[in-house]
Amino acid sequence: MATAMRWMVPIRLIVLSLVSATLLSACGTGSSSRSSSSDSGGASTFTVIRAASSTPIKRVPAPTHTSCRSVVYIGDSTSDGEASAEYVPNAKLREPAQLLKVGVKTTHMQVSGARSIHEIFKNIPNAAMVARKEVAAGYHGCWILALGTNEAADVAAGSTFGLRARIATMMSIIGDHPVMWINAITLPGTPQYYGEAGMRQWDDDLVAACSKHPTMRVYDWAAHAKPSWFISDHIHYTPQGYIQRTRLIAHALIKAFPRIQPPSVPAIIRAFVEAFPRNPPGTATCLVR
Repeated sequence: MATAMRWMVPIRLIVLSLVSATLLSACGTGSSSRSSSSDSGGASTFTVIRAASSTPIKRVPAPTHTSCRSVVYIGDSTSDGEASAEYVPNAKLREPAQLLKVGVKTTHMQVSGARSIHEIFKNIPNAAMVARKEVAAGYHGCWILALGTNEAADVAAGSTFGLRARIATMMSIIGDHPVMWINAITLPGTPQYYGEAGMRQWDDDLVAACSKHPTMRVYDWAAHAKPSWFISDHIHYTPQGYIQRTRLIAHALIKAFPRIQPPSVPAIIRAFVEAFPRNPPGTATCLVR
């Protein structure tokens, strides 16, 4: 939380300075009117207030780009098709291109089948190992973590390394960098250990972890995934499913970490209030829909 506060303070100072400048300007233009109409019982003061209150507040346009300039994308086989010419022949529809459209200049796709956070499959580095390597190489930027399907299955199969411990492992490596997790979903009739209940538990644990990590978001992919986008195993996706998934993930990153353009002073104040909502305890403030 201390890290989040460090970057919130400069924003507050900018807002306050702009407001102060606006008020000083208003006072400067109104001083002569106040002295010349002092016998009118403060009519000029009322005029200033009325004029200010009648000025319409411009609505802040919805962001079209993310503040993330670089992304490390770590995923399991449910993300295999997102950067694959076999599943998505049109390169412009693959994940790196979709992220480029919303402002991400560099994308490191680190996707491998059977990948989980803790277990190692056929000597392929697990997600924690991949993340540590990126950090050790000096990476500073945003992260997208499309993990969880194998986490839920591994725990269902008997792993004593629990779901929350897996999330905590990744967050301890990433630290206070912006990170958007993609939650998990399977359909009825999946193979053993990949049932819906385990995926829902994983999704719930992701949202619960947000209270400890101010720069963590969770994209609610499970709320958008359509049954027709799944192949017969009810876990992975069709080419059309991958095309939709890449597009939706890119747009979710805008919502998770938007790039705010500097609008007028009243709009900045409004954007500031909306950017730091005071939600009641227990609400899923980090969930991106």
